[in-house]
Amino acid sequence: MTDHSHLSRPLAVPAGRMSRFGRMGSLAVGVAGRMAFGGALELGQGRRPVARDLLLTPTNMRRIADELARMRGAAMKVGQLMSMDAGDVLPPELAEIMGRLRADADFMPPQQLRDVLDAEWGAGWRKRFAHFDVRPIAAASIGQVHRAQLPDGTELAIKIQYPGIARSIDSDVANIGRLIRLSGLLPDGFELTPYLDEARTQLKEEADYQAEAEHLERFATLLADDPHVVVPHLHASLSTRKVLAMTFVPSDKIESVGEMQQDQRDHIVRVLCDLALRELFVFGVMQTDPNFANYRIDHASGRLVLLDFGATRSVPSVLSDQMRGLLKAGLRGSRSDVARYVAAMELVPDAVEQRYREPILDMIMLVFDEVRARPVLDVSASGLSKKLQAAGEALAADGFVPHPVPMDLLYVQRKIAGMYLLANRLRAHVPVAELITTYTDGG
Repeated sequence: MTDHSHLSRPLAVPAGRMSRFGRMGSLAVGVAGRMAFGGALELGQGRRPVARDLLLTPTNMRRIADELARMRGAAMKVGQLMSMDAGDVLPPELAEIMGRLRADADFMPPQQLRDVLDAEWGAGWRKRFAHFDVRPIAAASIGQVHRAQLPDGTELAIKIQYPGIARSIDSDVANIGRLIRLSGLLPDGFELTPYLDEARTQLKEEADYQAEAEHLERFATLLADDPHVVVPHLHASLSTRKVLAMTFVPSDKIESVGEMQQDQRDHIVRVLCDLALRELFVFGVMQTDPNFANYRIDHASGRLVLLDFGATRSVPSVLSDQMRGLLKAGLRGSRSDVARYVAAMELVPDAVEQRYREPILDMIMLVFDEVRARPVLDVSASGLSKKLQAAGEALAADGFVPHPVPMDLLYVQRKIAGMYLLANRLRAHVPVAELITTYTDGG
């Protein structure tokens, strides 16, 4: 979810399938036309045009990002899923195109908002509130959030789905897939289809706000006695498949923790990492979207505020057991056992050539070596990211194309990567080995 305290302007979301298809078509034509014109200029100057250079012009990148942001929905979500924030499955050039989709989007104008709420709540819905702010306070890829107050003074945050989003998912995902393939930026042999299929499945789940309401209540119950976190309470009477109403919890961006003292930053990140491990090993259910905007801080109480449970998934017990075994093997430095687990989990399946297998295991063991060597890991100063990036670039230069990872594992990876990136952003010191052994010893 994106904080829209500085939302730009109201702009209607294209709701009909034909209008959405037409906009994507005009985008493709416009980009292709600019590529052709740029190619002609290159030829005219005696140079052979390169497709990726023609695509990645500032004008084309701005046009693509602007149009996808305007369409919201699947187009925006696929861009977010494949952006640089969570486990890089695409080249940096394409991630750069998608990167702007994490920025603020335009919001529904008041008339379109009223039409949506009239359909969900009935024409007299305003009488149910003492106040309803028509300007949203936040937005996500498939909906925007408004603040409201009930007559008894209860403050609510109400997430309202963009019109036409749910029924456009299949066509939007197909269109964004075509655009990605058109770019020519995918490595030869890269299988994009599994990622598009999963984006389609996840979006359909996230578009069902009644399902998210159930996830919200489940986590509220699981964490009811946790003194370090806050989960908003569902307001069921105002919630539907396209509207999700919950208590409003005053809070600030998680990035504001970066301005706090070192011990406070360390505490907040430790709480988040511990929660991720509880989800994996105790709860058997995980909120898999590590977008920073889904974590906020209530500075008054010092507690974390957890938002957006649309991407909640069950963790299969087999995967949980495998992850426990992998972490234990890594912490004791057993390369052979690590190799056995990553093969069984299909993280490095048997189909991977031997000349690639060993460098990948080197990368995995590098992480465990770092964790074992440092009781408290200074994430931002460790240099681990740069080492892994260099190793990954060397593999890519040698022709390695990643195999599709099982989706349950991909989401766990995504959550872990998100915690690492947040720890890095907040310059936190994290007792990684201690946290892990809390959940793996005796398992």
